[in-house]
Amino acid sequence: MSFVADARTAVVSSLFASMQYSSQATLDLEFRSGLVYRYFTVPRTIAEGLRVADSKGAYFNRFIKDRFPYQRLV
Repeated sequence: MSFVADARTAVVSSLFASMQYSSQATLDLEFRSGLVYRYFTVPRTIAEGLRVADSKGAYFNRFIKDRFPYQRLV
């Protein structure tokens, strides 16, 4: 199963509560703490990799964190 564009997806993760990938190549990540960050220019393959990763935190740290511009939303 792949992403439905612009739909928020709940994830099983100790770090994240949900994620949302948009057709504009933005990835919104809702952390369990309640903070939400938007990452820009994220390729769909990277977002899909996060969705299916066994360890979403490890995947995030390796492929997303400090690699894409971002903005805190909440």
